[in-house]
Amino acid sequence: MAKKLVIKVTAGADAPERCSQAFTVAAVAVASGVHVSLWLTGESAWFALPGRAAEFELPHAAPLPDLIDSIVAGGGTITVCTQCAARRDIEEKDLIEGARIAGAQVFVSEIMPDGVQALVY
Repeated sequence: MAKKLVIKVTAGADAPERCSQAFTVAAVAVASGVHVSLWLTGESAWFALPGRAAEFELPHAAPLPDLIDSIVAGGGTITVCTQCAARRDIEEKDLIEGARIAGAQVFVSEIMPDGVQALVY
């Protein structure tokens, strides 16, 4: 099993099933003891803002706020893509607790070491 799992979410409310799957896998991995780094890109960047995850609804899926809470509580990290944040006028001060903004160089540095598994949704 990978020691670290890096998940990049490329969809938000525009592709709800794909988005929900990424958050669900991240939460399950954290609960299983895997260190998770969740990257929010594109429309998923909005979910790093307070209250925005509560607006997301998908039948038969766990509530996004609960998944985010479990990821952060379990020691996972949430990162919003620098360019995605800039295009949406999102600043670090706007983010939920436990989230940060970082760029591609940080993403690459996270996925390259041995023992890391990267997934893109």
